[in-house]
Formats: sequence, C-alpha cells, structure tokens
Amino acid sequence: MNLNNVEYLCSATSPSDYPRHSLPEIALAGRSNVGKSSLINQLVNRNKFAHISSKPGKTQTLNFYNIDDVFSFVDLPGYGFARVPDEVKDNWAAMIEEYLFHRSNLAGVILIVDSRHKPTDDDLMMYEWLLEMQLSHLVVGTKVDKLSNSQLKPNREQIFNKLRIESQTPFTYFSAKKGTGKNEVWNFIKEITS
Repeated sequence: MNLNNVEYLCSATSPSDYPRHSLPEIALAGRSNVGKSSLINQLVNRNKFAHISSKPGKTQTLNFYNIDDVFSFVDLPGYGFARVPDEVKDNWAAMIEEYLFHRSNLAGVILIVDSRHKPTDDDLMMYEWLLEMQLSHLVVGTKVDKLSNSQLKPNREQIFNKLRIESQTPFTYFSAKKGTGKNEVWNFIKEITS
C-alpha cells in the first residue's frame, strides 16, 4: 500500500487526551516487547515512525497515529511485564479498558503474540475479551523470521490451542524484518475501515 501521509498525533492517558476526529481506529494490543511498534513501522514503511523501546514496559500511554487520513493506529501499553510496580500495571489496565470499552472510533483490534512462545494467560484474557465484545480482530504472530520452517505448524497450533481460537479466525504470521504477513494485515485493515 502506498502511503503519502503518516503522522504521530498524540499520546493519551485519559479520554480527554484522545484526538477528536472521525477516523476509524485500529488498536494494537499485546504483551510488552512483542513487536507492536515494529509492526507499525513495517506497515507504513518507516524505520523509526513508532518508537521502539529497548526496555519492555516503556510504553505507558496510548499512542495515536494518523495513517493517510484514512484510519488511525492506536498503540496500547504492553501488558504482562513483570518489572513494573503493581500500581503502574493497574493504571495501564484501566487506561486500556477505558479506551476499548468506550471509544466509539474503535473499528477493530490487532492482537499481537510472539510466535516463538506459547501465549500467556494475559493474551488469553485479552482474546476472550475481544470475543465477548464482538470486536473485529486479527491475531498476529510476530518474529516469525526467528522460527524454522519445521516450527511454523506446531507453533501456530500452540497459539490456537492456548487462545482457543476457532479455525476460521483471521491469523497471520508476521516478520518486521522480512515483511512476511504485511499484505494479510493490510487486507484486514482495509476490510474493517472501508
């Protein structure tokens, strides 16, 4: 997809900080250090558009990005990172819930899991919540370039089994380095924003 204009809009911790626009929003949810920013950067063909932190748990706000005045990405704080105080975790949870429950612009969610590892209970909780809310969603297994061909099928099964994903649920592997899965993610985005 050719993009002419992508821009960072703002960081928010509460609804009063959210951008006021009519664009549909695609939220990116996942554990800390799972590759949300790298996925955004690969999709928009910009190396340092979304900030990639070397320290998991660094993203502590909802970060909004305008993509060609067609839709907005919303990078949610990563969940499940152990080395932050419980109070900070509670704040993140409240921020994420407030956005997901009440943001009328929300068109769908990309749930990102690390394809190398079994999804966590936090991933399962997020996935079950997406089902309960009946939100359009795509499950993405990142860092697939680090898997061998023989690991692809069993790792996919591991993801599907842990999250109890139905076989028809949209899923793709993704590599920020090689661009694997990029077309599949764009197809999902086009489907729910057009």
